[in-house]
Amino acid sequence: GFATLTMLTKNAFLDEIGKQYVVTARAKGLTETRVLYGHVFRNAMLIIIAGFPAALISMFFAGALLIETIFSLDGLGLLGFESALNRDYPVMFGTLYIFTLIGLLLKIVSDITYTVVDPRIDFETRE
Repeated sequence: GFATLTMLTKNAFLDEIGKQYVVTARAKGLTETRVLYGHVFRNAMLIIIAGFPAALISMFFAGALLIETIFSLDGLGLLGFESALNRDYPVMFGTLYIFTLIGLLLKIVSDITYTVVDPRIDFETRE
């Protein structure tokens, strides 16, 4: 969930701060802000962007199911859960399809964000 994503962010930044190119950037006399945002941020955020859609869709599905079950609300999570219990396969596959589409859209947004954060990454085919 959110705690896992936060810990992943912290560990990614700490891992990147200890690398040789950061030491070189500091030795060249760059300010700490320039080192963090210009060098460390770009490389550390790639790991976060890759893990964000999976974490978000799992939080969304589990949170929807938990909140809807506790407070007896009608929603997609409870509908999918009850359809699995009642073996209502078309409804279960429909909710799974919707959550899969949301996951795919988040993955596309993640890929676009990759190119925004680090312009060196492109998805052009090489021949």
